[in-house]
Amino acid sequence: MAGLKDRPLTPAFESRDFMTKTVAIGSDHAGVKLKQILMDDLHESGFNVLDLGTCGSESVDYPDFGYAVADAVADGKAQLGVVVCGSGIGISIAANRNPAVRAALCTSGLMARLARQHNDANVLALGERLTGVDVARDILKEFLATPLRRRPSPAADRQAFQSAPSYPGRISDDFRRS
Repeated sequence: MAGLKDRPLTPAFESRDFMTKTVAIGSDHAGVKLKQILMDDLHESGFNVLDLGTCGSESVDYPDFGYAVADAVADGKAQLGVVVCGSGIGISIAANRNPAVRAALCTSGLMARLARQHNDANVLALGERLTGVDVARDILKEFLATPLRRRPSPAADRQAFQSAPSYPGRISDDFRRS
């Protein structure tokens, strides 16, 4: 990706040998074109890429690919992940079902930078139908080049990632899965 290596990385990232890390990437049929562009950019920039599909335009279910990328990050097969669907919403929800994942749907480089700095996001979600290629490339560049600057506060961390409280009228997980 032109410019990804051009941005100076902080000494903290250089010491962690960030440019040789593995990025898991997956998409459904609505995100496959953008996924391929970003995957090519990652390869050209020296990242190891774990392609978890899909590879064609035939209709597939986005959760399968959100789960696959989330599992790869959670299992340590990849340090970061990228998921793409039509809007980015559904696949980010699927990825976030894994408790080890913090998937952030980003629509700008600033959002990507803040997701890394303040929320320790480890999976980037994008929507091919809503995000142009140049903007998506900028978002990915910011996501990869931004180190975690501040751990979320322990209280906020617990609140954000504990099981959701039970609300009257809330649809149970069993009902949603059927």
